[in-house]
Amino acid sequence: MISLSTQRLGAAAAFAVIFAGLTPAASAQAPYPNRNITLVLPFAAGSGTDTTTRLISKEVGIGLGVSMVIENKAGANGSIAASYVARSAPDGYTLFVTTNTTHSANPYLLKTMSYDPIKDFTPIARTGDLPFMLVIHPDIAANSVAELIALAKKDPGKLSYASGSSSASVSGATFARLAGIDMLHVPYKSSPPALTDLIAGRVSMMFIDVPTGLPHVNAKALKALAVTTKRPSALLPHLPTMDQTVKGFDITSWQGWLAPANMPKELVTRLNAEIRKVIERPDIKSQLGERGMEAFSGTPEEFDAFLKEQLLLWEKLITDAGIEKQ
Repeated sequence: MISLSTQRLGAAAAFAVIFAGLTPAASAQAPYPNRNITLVLPFAAGSGTDTTTRLISKEVGIGLGVSMVIENKAGANGSIAASYVARSAPDGYTLFVTTNTTHSANPYLLKTMSYDPIKDFTPIARTGDLPFMLVIHPDIAANSVAELIALAKKDPGKLSYASGSSSASVSGATFARLAGIDMLHVPYKSSPPALTDLIAGRVSMMFIDVPTGLPHVNAKALKALAVTTKRPSALLPHLPTMDQTVKGFDITSWQGWLAPANMPKELVTRLNAEIRKVIERPDIKSQLGERGMEAFSGTPEEFDAFLKEQLLLWEKLITDAGIEKQ
């Protein structure tokens, strides 16, 4: 005869087995996201990508109900950060906010690539463009691109240009080629230290993203001569374009969010919707504009097509500039 207590123990054990069997399934169905999301950036804190991403990610995090943690992994032209994300799990908790440096230029700048910009990533959303401008040290006796070219031609090799990204290095090489001038290239791991040396007068000039360079221009620590886009920038309407003096000059830096390859479509759709919701807010557009970013977005499919187009464009830019792989 089975006692009542034994029956109860048996029922409890059976319930425990059923509950244990259900727990993994319930866990697997937990809504995304249910913990903090890490955003990996290929540039140092204080760069244009860093400052604009902090604003966007804070609002996206609020929409998702979690915190977004910024992790700066500068170095090797962004390859360190790109490789790290490419090897991460495609679970939506490690994302990549990057630019044309890692996903358009590196395949044509680096002899060895530790990641594939297309196969190793899932496009989520493009967030806008970060226009670049040519800035020089105030002691350089030039107030226009034409005057700068004249100085460079008068004393070949004396002027130097710093770079902390592929946009900066390709812009410098393109400028030298199209203007027919000889300048010394001084590369840095990221833009902030390059900017520090420019302000100190250790280098003559650099092409810098507007968010990073504009505060120093406004403070009179640097002189801005032109923007790198072929069309005038709505953010800096008073500045001429490089193309007005150096015909054919047209370089734009883009920004966007990606994930490791094969991330589930439902996670991509969720993230894309939240990012676009933030980017389309007038107050956010205005704040990003003040930071020098032309903000806009689109679908993952549009971003995917754009990435493939940019690879072709940057291949031509780099080949035409005569830059050899390092």
